[in-house]
Amino acid sequence: MSGFEFIFSLFGLLLGLALAEGLGGLSRSIKASHKVRIGYATALLGIFVSCDVVTFWMYGWTLRDLLPLRWPVLFGGFVVTGIYYVSASLIFPNDPEEWSDLDSHFDMHSRKVLIGVLLCNTALMATTIAFLGMPRFDLRTIVTTWSFFPVMLIAISIGKRRIVMACLIWLIALYPLSALW
Repeated sequence: MSGFEFIFSLFGLLLGLALAEGLGGLSRSIKASHKVRIGYATALLGIFVSCDVVTFWMYGWTLRDLLPLRWPVLFGGFVVTGIYYVSASLIFPNDPEEWSDLDSHFDMHSRKVLIGVLLCNTALMATTIAFLGMPRFDLRTIVTTWSFFPVMLIAISIGKRRIVMACLIWLIALYPLSALW
């Protein structure tokens, strides 16, 4: 087993659990949809966090030959993937039937989720810069990579549902855009 395989067995486990937590919340909410309205805001947040977790997983693969098997890497990765798990677990309520409308749950927890994802992406960007150097500043990179941070800060700081939803639509659009462009 290589050092990367050892490191990523922990990271992959927690990232997989984060995805399962989000999907589990979605499935519970769909099952309760006769009693609760899911709402676009909650759906957008779930899509965004799922896309971001998968992207984080892809960055792990990109850095596989550069990550040393050392305690700071393992512990730092645990902290970041743990934040992803907690963030994903806050998207949907444990018991959706306790809420008549999941947009209320969104209003209560979306800022925490977004702060968690922002922290994870900041750590990822710092790690990527440390190992691969500063990304280019061409139009593609500015749009697909660097626009993430100010849009996240707008969503977190303003916090109004419509603004957050607009930011989430932009952030979700970045994933297919970066694959196509």
